[in-house]
Amino acid sequence: MGRKQLWMVIAALILVNCLTIAFFLSKANPAGGAVLDEEAVATIGKETILRQDWLNELESRYGKDVLKEMVDQKVIEEMAAKYKIKVSSQDVDREFRMLQSTTTSFNKQNINNEEKWKEQIRSNLLLEELLTKDVKVSTKELESYYQKNEDLFNVPSAYHLSHIVVSTLEEANKALQELDQGSDFSTLAMERSIEEFSANEGGDIGYISEGDERYPSQYIETAQGLKKGSYSLPIKVDEGYAILKLEGKINGKKYSFSNVKEQIRRQIALEQMKSPASATTFWDDAKVEWFYGQEGN
Repeated sequence: MGRKQLWMVIAALILVNCLTIAFFLSKANPAGGAVLDEEAVATIGKETILRQDWLNELESRYGKDVLKEMVDQKVIEEMAAKYKIKVSSQDVDREFRMLQSTTTSFNKQNINNEEKWKEQIRSNLLLEELLTKDVKVSTKELESYYQKNEDLFNVPSAYHLSHIVVSTLEEANKALQELDQGSDFSTLAMERSIEEFSANEGGDIGYISEGDERYPSQYIETAQGLKKGSYSLPIKVDEGYAILKLEGKINGKKYSFSNVKEQIRRQIALEQMKSPASATTFWDDAKVEWFYGQEGN
């Protein structure tokens, strides 16, 4: 599994985890279960959708996937303990740093879930270690891989930005004046920005780094001159004018061969595997039995 594939899996698993929390919180029924079951969660004219109908639909759509994810997490933990496999906090931090710098959707919402991201990264690294625990790769092959793929281990500086995009310089100057008078950048972006996707997120566009083709090169140049929490003067863009706010920054870092030696070993081993990397491989070893039968797939 490649690095980008791993990060896509991590993002998907984070979503599943969020669904898990939402689903089981909604299942919680502290008082008067029968009353809550008959509670209407939506009305359409004279028709209603009952709470229990909604929960049943959630379970039918997501129940198996959510339960499998929960089982997989427990399996990984048990197998890691059985085979005395651990991953260091440095490895988790490195993967998280790379994830922040290269994932286009890494915005405020994801940043606020940093611990959950790191938990999922740790779990995925443990799974990789479990799957490749018996694989030996020569130092020569590891060094060759590093030399050929050195750019993969060179994390560029990345800037977490929000922006307000308006059509005219006059509108931009008016927005800038409101910011100077204490208006909230996020609120103003939702009200004024014509870039609808980011406007819905309070102008948040996540992390971008040099060479990012989604945004004008002026974004990086401008961000380099900002302090965290400050905003820029209006800059000319294709849609009109933009005001940038620097939410945060990750300084670039080049990882040495010794830093990523084990990561490369896992990567080479995983690329040689014929089957997808999955915790299901260890279900028999962990003696898993579950609601949907004996198979994890």
